[in-house]
Amino acid sequence: MVAGNVTIETQSEVGTKRLWNALVKDHDLIAREIPEFCAGVTFLEGNGGVGSIKQINFTPGTTEYGYVKERVDVLDEENFVYSYTDLEGGELGKNLKSAQFTLKLSPKEDGGCVVSHIWNFETHPGVCQDEAMVEPMKAQLTALFKKMEAYVIVNPALYNE
Repeated sequence: MVAGNVTIETQSEVGTKRLWNALVKDHDLIAREIPEFCAGVTFLEGNGGVGSIKQINFTPGTTEYGYVKERVDVLDEENFVYSYTDLEGGELGKNLKSAQFTLKLSPKEDGGCVVSHIWNFETHPGVCQDEAMVEPMKAQLTALFKKMEAYVIVNPALYNE
């Protein structure tokens, strides 16, 4: 059994609050803008606040699994920190015993923000953490983020709250 931690840091030209509103508060953004990956998001409990449980259904053929259920653990709008734990589906039961993700947006002085995706996980006994396991997740998270960021950039009137 191996405990692991992966951090992906990306620079964004989008302001912190706008990006927060898009990535965290618009629960349908991924399904609407990346339908080739995500078939839909359904809240099983709650409405997006701490303790809410949502199911993300993936488009057939895009992953080895059809869905993942997530519980919202932290929703800190003041510090732009969003954290959730996978409860079921995804890599759980296959390679992973547990998986927890944190998204942190940090404003930059010159505008835009630094986007940190932090992935903490524990593998099942006999499953080793190596680059072959981690790299696909890093690539997928980065690609999904870039697509959603691009949507926010080309739609400057959205997410200004």
